Amino acid sequence: QVQVVESGGGLVQPGGSLRLSCVASGSIFSFLAMTWYRQAPGKQREWVATISTRGIRSYADSVNGRFTVSRDNTKNTMYLQMNSLKPEDTAVYYCKTSQDNWGQGTQVTVSP
Repeated sequence: QVQVVESGGGLVQPGGSLRLSCVASGSIFSFLAMTWYRQAPGKQREWVATISTRGIRSYADSVNGRFTVSRDNTKNTMYLQMNSLKPEDTAVYYCKTSQDNWGQGTQVTVSP
């Protein structure tokens, strides 16, 4: 079973940037579509971005133009570059494979 581990979260001021990483185990990463989700306190988990096996990207309206999802199949890693961060981006960020493998999440806090 594929395991995924997120990293890169932290505390950042509004307008700042962070880059999250999601590393997957095994040898089938290049065959998996990968997705970022987030869950803010007291809210339901929401979709953020997806990158297909061919590198086709899609984004939630709330992050489009500010976040960029990418992948490096040689490193079994997906990234989420987050720019122009807002307090409402504060959440635990999770990655998920197309086989429905979830990580434990990484906390992102945007605050002055």
